Amino acid sequence: MSEIAHQDLSTRNSTLIRMFGWSMLAIMGAFLINNFLSNGIGMPGASFNFAADHGMISAAAFQSLLYPFFIGLAVAYVAACSQTSLRKDSLTVSSMNTFFIRAAFWAVLLIGLVDAAISFMRIEGFLEVFVGEQTAKDLGRAQFRGPYVHMPLVAAGIVIAMFTRTLGFHWLALLIVVAELLIVFSRFIFSYEQAFMADLVRFWYGALFLFASAYTLLEEGHVRVDVFYASFKPKTKGYVNAIGTVLMGMALCWVILIMGMGNKASVINSPLFNFEVSQSGFGLYVKYLMAAFLGVFAISMMIQFVSYMFGAVADIRGEPGKHQPEASGAH
Repeated sequence: MSEIAHQDLSTRNSTLIRMFGWSMLAIMGAFLINNFLSNGIGMPGASFNFAADHGMISAAAFQSLLYPFFIGLAVAYVAACSQTSLRKDSLTVSSMNTFFIRAAFWAVLLIGLVDAAISFMRIEGFLEVFVGEQTAKDLGRAQFRGPYVHMPLVAAGIVIAMFTRTLGFHWLALLIVVAELLIVFSRFIFSYEQAFMADLVRFWYGALFLFASAYTLLEEGHVRVDVFYASFKPKTKGYVNAIGTVLMGMALCWVILIMGMGNKASVINSPLFNFEVSQSGFGLYVKYLMAAFLGVFAISMMIQFVSYMFGAVADIRGEPGKHQPEASGAH
């Protein structure tokens, strides 16, 4: 009986961990939707302020109810899949993150190429020949280029990510090198250099650095001060990873999200919703997207931390099927 009771307790603890992890993702999803509704289209925000007019109260209540609704969906999912192991949940969450990062990489690849082409044609006076005078003027405004050029390319990146499997880190790193070489050749051989060329390198490098962090976590590639950790038993490592993930990893992601998206003037929201660009005039119109990179970093790391937590608790429970990092990624 004692062994059966121990198994029941272990199963209940596993269910609670799964509910916590999926609820964390659900809360983040509700937070991001509310951020767009409040700071993007001007809804009042999540609150029950009965001093406002009826329409504002209804909108605020709707936004407030998003949180319990999403949490309810997470709890219902765990209850419906009660036999799912933590190891399988870890793989599921990691696969979701892989798709998210893959879509983000394709988006920045397409935006970088198209925006650089537009900037080049504007500088050299070719743009009016291809698109007409009015469209050429519109493409010189960030409020036009962002919604009508960048956002469709983001959608295209998502669609391409559905049909590809590679994350694209190696290709993006190669393109950064190629873009930098083009600057060197054009400057020292042809005495030609424009602001968009350096902007393209920074744009792709920022994406490579921030988007690859979650993959690096999956492959145990981040630098770890393991003076004591290396000698721990697998179960002890599981405790360290699980506790550290919640208290340090997830907490850091929430700090970035709340500080960066707390209101319309926050460091991520302000440039993002205003389509902020650099002062160079003829550079890439992607400064607002580079601010959004920090949000993508926090979201992808939060998702991966949930996967990491599931895997760590699975290690504590001794579940089989532990992910083995690639030799090139482990340090």
